Amino acid sequence: MRENDEPKSILKDLRVIVFIIALLVSIAFIHPSYNSEEGFTTNLKYGLDLEGGSWLQVKLQGALVHVDADTKVLLKTLVEPVIGDTIEITGSTSSINRDEQTQAQAITFTTPATVTNAQMDLLGLGEYTISKQNELTQVRLTTSKEALIDSYLTSSLKAEIVPLIMADGVEYEIRASVTEQQIEALMGAVGGSIIKNVDGSPRYKDGVRPETLELTKKILSEKMNSLGLKDIPVKTVGEEYILIDFAGIDLATAREIAEKPGKFEIRIQTTGNETKHVLYGEDIESVGIVGYNEEDGMWSTPFTLNEAGALALQKAAIEVGATINPMEHNLIMLLDGNEVYSAPLSNSAAQQLEIGPIYSWQSSTGTGDEGKSQAQQLQVHLRAGALPVNLEIIGAGHVDAALGTQFKKQSAIAGMIALFAVAFVVYRKYHQKEILIPMVGTSFSEVIMILGFAAAIGWQLDLPSIAGIIAAIGTGIDHLVIITDEVLYEGKLPPTKVYLSRITKAFSIILAAAATTVIAMSPLVLMGFGSLKGFAITTIIGVFIGVVIARPVYGKLINEVLKDKSEGQI
Repeated sequence: MRENDEPKSILKDLRVIVFIIALLVSIAFIHPSYNSEEGFTTNLKYGLDLEGGSWLQVKLQGALVHVDADTKVLLKTLVEPVIGDTIEITGSTSSINRDEQTQAQAITFTTPATVTNAQMDLLGLGEYTISKQNELTQVRLTTSKEALIDSYLTSSLKAEIVPLIMADGVEYEIRASVTEQQIEALMGAVGGSIIKNVDGSPRYKDGVRPETLELTKKILSEKMNSLGLKDIPVKTVGEEYILIDFAGIDLATAREIAEKPGKFEIRIQTTGNETKHVLYGEDIESVGIVGYNEEDGMWSTPFTLNEAGALALQKAAIEVGATINPMEHNLIMLLDGNEVYSAPLSNSAAQQLEIGPIYSWQSSTGTGDEGKSQAQQLQVHLRAGALPVNLEIIGAGHVDAALGTQFKKQSAIAGMIALFAVAFVVYRKYHQKEILIPMVGTSFSEVIMILGFAAAIGWQLDLPSIAGIIAAIGTGIDHLVIITDEVLYEGKLPPTKVYLSRITKAFSIILAAAATTVIAMSPLVLMGFGSLKGFAITTIIGVFIGVVIARPVYGKLINEVLKDKSEGQI
């Protein structure tokens, strides 16, 4: 080496620079501080295990079923109670509805009673025309068997029914607690039954669709946000269960938050910024699935009002002049006093309100991804925090705050003991502080980076997460030992060519081991097994930080340390 040649500083190495930046950013996110009132504080979020509070495990009540019925009996069952008289079906023709992949039916019936538009609108079975024929009233109704079954189940069970057209028929999601025997009895009353599979088993299943489970989870999360409880995790477990951790909240309050709906109100603009009350959330009978209109590219959220709500909205719109000048009188929706939607009536809706009430509404929110997102958000708000299905609490518990604090201290102690135990074993193996200090320092820095990542994303640390960090420490030390053993040659640094060969071999082993760990933990993350998910995520993050950031730096550092030691012994 020439005299004017100087070895490149380790601090100029890109891997070391990335390591230092990651460490400093992690400390900034953790933001450790101390004050006389609160003592030592950080930005870390702690879960139920470490903070104390309550937890609820709930099951969604519902059923998925395929059913069939006699169309004529269905129609008589639905119409006669509303008009207060008998009907006689005089004609029926069928056609295929290609858009909805269902069979549309044009049914004509007569009755001695006077049938009004309001009565047919209230039934909501489809498009219709009413005419007089001698002393009888004749109604021509365009509907489908699926619509009739939907309406029949809704009125009989007093529950929301969500049909889904599938390749092998229509599946009805009943959002209420109902047994197979109850459904069989209901359908038997209208000349039908539950459809059977090829093996003869009924096409009935307890539970709800994954979309309903996710919607319930989203509504629960929204309720927490509106109450300032944004850090409360709501997790789905499997296809039927939801797990909620209420850190710092007693069990009675947790039950009330989960079960009590918010206050939803619709008001109408009068003059200027003045508004007038129209109806509350209890007048909203059902909220439909977010829809898209291909003609104008608009997203919208459908909802249905009951009779009292429809009449109240018609009356308010006429009184304030919204039917004459709709653009000057917005309909405003409020949830717990906060505005969630505001838009004028459409011209067609304004004209129809002049004639009669409207039961089915579409709230347009806009186009593109933003319009879709707003429509989905409005769907949640229209429910006023009322869940699409009832919840059955199948498990609940409480962790005392003092016990949570104790767990927090014990977890910190366990982590330190693990680190010191590792340091002792490493020193006993190598008897060199030049190896001990970089190895333990690297492991400790990985813990800081894991905690920094948790603070950055607002991840709540619980006991499984702490266990994951401790597991990451063990895995990390294993990898560092592999590097050290491969690098050492008769207790000192080998020649450069041998060193490069061995360090390459070490990292191939480490990458294979890391990949195995990630693959083993992935099912716990994807399948969402409750608190075990935290353990899996923390372990994967620890392995990723170690392999990408820490291990390469340790390889560089141990090379420099052993090089200096070798030169010092010459």
